[in-house]
Amino acid sequence: MHNLCMKYIDIQKLTDPQFKRLTGISWSTYKVMIDVLNLHLSSTGRPSKLSIEDQLLLCLSYWREYRTLFHVGMTYGVSEATASRIVRYTEDCLIRSKKFNLPKKLPVGGGLDWDVVIVDATEIVVQRPKKTEEKL
Repeated sequence: MHNLCMKYIDIQKLTDPQFKRLTGISWSTYKVMIDVLNLHLSSTGRPSKLSIEDQLLLCLSYWREYRTLFHVGMTYGVSEATASRIVRYTEDCLIRSKKFNLPKKLPVGGGLDWDVVIVDATEIVVQRPKKTEEKL
């Protein structure tokens, strides 16, 4: 049986450009993220099936590839719920550290209010074929 799980141990040989293509970040950024996550490791409870390095890789692959949590979980050998918990926990730890942020590239324009969300809730009449009466 082929192991589809991408493990930290398998990618250590990647060069920085290859690693960046895979994850979207450099090795140096990855190591800083690992340091932040190691500060928040819990010594209580059941140990995780995945190492902290693999948990970060799972999260990075979720962000990078836009796959569903089900698919990411299957790749890493965990359930969808576990993948979701890992992503949420990782995001929370990285945000709390205040070392990372997502760049915002909003279009520049005078007088635009980007706090407004527009939802198209137009009702459209559904055209259905008329029922024909069949005689028995």
